[in-house]
Amino acid sequence: MLQNNFISSIEMKALELNTEYLGVSTLQLMENAGKAVAEEIAKRFKPNSKIVVFCGTGRNGGDGLVAARHLANLGFKVLVNLIGKESDLKSSITIKNWEAIKGMLWTIETHVLSDSSMIHPCESDVIVDALLGTGAKGFLKQPILQAVKAINESKGFKIAVDVPTGVDSDTGEILGEAVKADLTITFHKIKIGLKKAEEYCGEIKVAEIGIPLEAELFAGPGDIELVKKPRSLKSHKGDFGKLLVIGGSQTYIGAPTFVGLAALRTGVDLVYIASPEKTAYAISTISPNLISIKLFGDHLSLANLGEIQPLINKVDAVVVGPGLGIHKETEEALKKIFNMLNEFKKPFLVDADAIKTFGESEINLKTSVILTPHAGEFEKLTGIKPSTSLKERIEEVKEAAKKFKVIILLKGGVDIISDGEKFKLNFTGNPGMTVGGTGDVLAGIAGAFLAQGFNPFNSAVAAAFINGAAGDMVYLEKGYHMVSTDLIEKIPKAIEEAPQLKFSFYNQLT
Repeated sequence: MLQNNFISSIEMKALELNTEYLGVSTLQLMENAGKAVAEEIAKRFKPNSKIVVFCGTGRNGGDGLVAARHLANLGFKVLVNLIGKESDLKSSITIKNWEAIKGMLWTIETHVLSDSSMIHPCESDVIVDALLGTGAKGFLKQPILQAVKAINESKGFKIAVDVPTGVDSDTGEILGEAVKADLTITFHKIKIGLKKAEEYCGEIKVAEIGIPLEAELFAGPGDIELVKKPRSLKSHKGDFGKLLVIGGSQTYIGAPTFVGLAALRTGVDLVYIASPEKTAYAISTISPNLISIKLFGDHLSLANLGEIQPLINKVDAVVVGPGLGIHKETEEALKKIFNMLNEFKKPFLVDADAIKTFGESEINLKTSVILTPHAGEFEKLTGIKPSTSLKERIEEVKEAAKKFKVIILLKGGVDIISDGEKFKLNFTGNPGMTVGGTGDVLAGIAGAFLAQGFNPFNSAVAAAFINGAAGDMVYLEKGYHMVSTDLIEKIPKAIEEAPQLKFSFYNQLT
């Protein structure tokens, strides 16, 4: 959940995707945004005033088109300048609003200004800048640049929709030239860059556009956007993270294997699995995609620290615990490993039996840590059995996360993720996921995002959503007859097709 009044462009995009996931369409959001602009203008100017709206071909332009329609209905004299070609209109909802505007022949005058030479300063009571929104990056190009110059040279009260065109909404950088607005009507929350470009914003007014609180509180497709890393043609092996998994025992061979394979399917480049020797050989036979490190002995012990330290040095993040089992020597080794990870400032995730040992370790944390307990492990960590009331359980998770200074992802029918201050709930997943290994898949997904350098809270939220969504996709094909390897194969689909998913849940809020 966002805790302040400022928001980045990627966070705003995430909220819009989550809002659509909850059933509120982007068309509805655009309608609300444009109407909010029109209503603010109507508060300040009398009907019959002249309004000129400069619209780009993207969604910001769509907001301007909606505003123009509402202003015309309120009795204003409206002229719309579309800057660019009609064929350049970028989204179906912007096209839909452009078609509506073109049908208003009696009340709205429209001009298509596709060339810079066609764009000139004007004189009007109000001039609306709806050229570019929060996604604008890089120096302005024609004909947008000429439109910005024309707006600045025009006579009239200037209003920017969401952000003044030419202001980077995240950094406040001026992209060559920017609209100097008298008023900026921004949506939902103030964009971070606006506070650094106040001279271009004028008065800043925040308008609500119908984004529900649940879009911030519930995990959704937008949370995947927060952990996406673009791949360039110049990418090299290792650019997308190297993950070390410390786990496995003679009894539990599958757990660290699931973690590693899930991490690879999520997009990490290299996975090393450090396991006791016999376990490591078995893992090697399961998949050649995993780099298996053979540790001396039958279980993790202090004797393995010399083998593990150089591995920690070469990776970006570590998952500790899956399948290790409980041994006194293992617990002693784990405490040393936790301190080693902390000193090297390597982000790490702790799962399974290692969670209790982490809780007993006295560490002044200098790095990011995610704990992924189920209810029983949470009770061992905190001494508290999670409440059956969701609201009470949220508070219990928040308190534990604050106490241990970590991110806690409490697995359950509804996953709860908290850093001690904010929290998120994840409703994806189904009862078929009680099968062994699904928690290991979750750890692998979250570990992959940590290895790619993402914020640990965002990593945990996205991992919970993807893991559950993969399980739901398996359920649609196989019912409850699923195994954890089924989930692993669905991870890419869950990531890529997330925007098409619709919100549903098996559990009633209590």
